[in-house]
Amino acid sequence: MTMTRRDLAKIGLGLGAAAALGRNAFAQAPAFFRIGTGGTAGTYYPVGGLIANAVSNPPRLVLTAQASNGSVANVNSIASGALESGFSQADVAYWAYTGTGLFEGKGKIEDLRLLANLYPESIHLVAAKSANIKSVADLKGKRVSLDEPGSGTLVDARIILSGWGLKESDVKADFLKPNQAAERMRDGGLDAFFFVGGYPTSAITELAATGGGIDLVPLSGAEAEAIRKQYSFFAADEIPAGTYKDVGAVRTLAVGAQWVTSAKVPDTVVYDVVKGLWSDKTRAALDAGHAKGKLIRKDTALAGAGIPVHPGAERFYKEAGLLKG
Repeated sequence: MTMTRRDLAKIGLGLGAAAALGRNAFAQAPAFFRIGTGGTAGTYYPVGGLIANAVSNPPRLVLTAQASNGSVANVNSIASGALESGFSQADVAYWAYTGTGLFEGKGKIEDLRLLANLYPESIHLVAAKSANIKSVADLKGKRVSLDEPGSGTLVDARIILSGWGLKESDVKADFLKPNQAAERMRDGGLDAFFFVGGYPTSAITELAATGGGIDLVPLSGAEAEAIRKQYSFFAADEIPAGTYKDVGAVRTLAVGAQWVTSAKVPDTVVYDVVKGLWSDKTRAALDAGHAKGKLIRKDTALAGAGIPVHPGAERFYKEAGLLKG
């Protein structure tokens, strides 16, 4: 079968049209954006679900929230490409980006980028009322749980001890999960323990009500300011009076629960995601859907950022007047 020049020209036009259609179809293909959260019983999972449902704009943009093992697992999954994004404590994100703290000797995850700071996770230094601990300095010689090995709280606790001139060897250190530490304190076997998380938390609420009374030790003053200056992921915070039985307002430090992503995710996708996060629709869903949702505010979206902001997010925050151009 012979082909004329006209036939070849027609075939060429047909292939060109098919290629153009293919490009258009690709351009209109949905962007899938997974959010690694935490365990189903925690705060990350329901908040992630609320955000995913509110920001999704199918068929163009589809967000899904996935249960996970929390901050460290999410950061590692983002680095491997198994997730487009995830929630992480600000300190964990900082350590991953810089290859320090929990990520010491594991290499830097230099592609990690910030989408938004969400809400504060307050550092609780819980002391038995009978131990008469009024300052971090009073922990010297006391029985103190610093949280379990491999936890972000343990690294934070060491930073705080150091900020008040103490070493780990200056206290009788134990390494218990918060629930176990609360039980030990109730039984009289512990003077103080550290916990990082949103307030109120059930273990401390129960301990305050049934365990002979507690104090929350303030993390404030010159020592706290020096810590904040050295570690950009810490922010000033206050646990309000009455959060726990018979405990007044206490100034402390907090690390942000942050939404992070990879530099490899396209700027246009990230811009759409961040714009959706701060839309009126998402605002209504967060306010109505979860106690922590009310704390997710645009004016604190960049608070305690220890890693670079993704360029797509940066574009939105510049438009919103939260970043200078």
